[in-house]
Amino acid sequence: MSKSLKRVRAAIEAAGIETEIMETPLARTAADAASAIGCEIDQIAKSIIFRGAHSGEAILFLTAGGNRVDPDRAAALAGEPLDKADAALVRAQTGFAIGGVAPVGHVNPIRAFADRRLSDFNVIWAAAGTPHHVFRASPADLIQISGAELTDFTQ
Repeated sequence: MSKSLKRVRAAIEAAGIETEIMETPLARTAADAASAIGCEIDQIAKSIIFRGAHSGEAILFLTAGGNRVDPDRAAALAGEPLDKADAALVRAQTGFAIGGVAPVGHVNPIRAFADRRLSDFNVIWAAAGTPHHVFRASPADLIQISGAELTDFTQ
């Protein structure tokens, strides 16, 4: 088991949340993950990371799989303009490689926001630290363990 997957599992267990971690074929995109699991694309919680233009910090936006982050709304929430986060920042802040960024188990704290659309489902799925693993959670549990603020920031 990879270190990344172990960190995600440990974070979920520490929160006392029962889950299922599923191995999938390569699931780097929400469409890939939804197809592998057999769920709606919006049941996939994408971890989108931006870099704060002033702070240089990574900021996480958990977005329903079919939604796109609205840059202006996201920047307003972050309180600063946002830039694309490069792979080095994502790895340094979260400990995960792009394509497998989980919403929990980060090596460093991260500010997080969650798309309200995720709350429309009883079960959602998120990356579990690798491009081949996802975990199941209720929206409330995912928001709680990720420390995300439930809000509107999509197009």
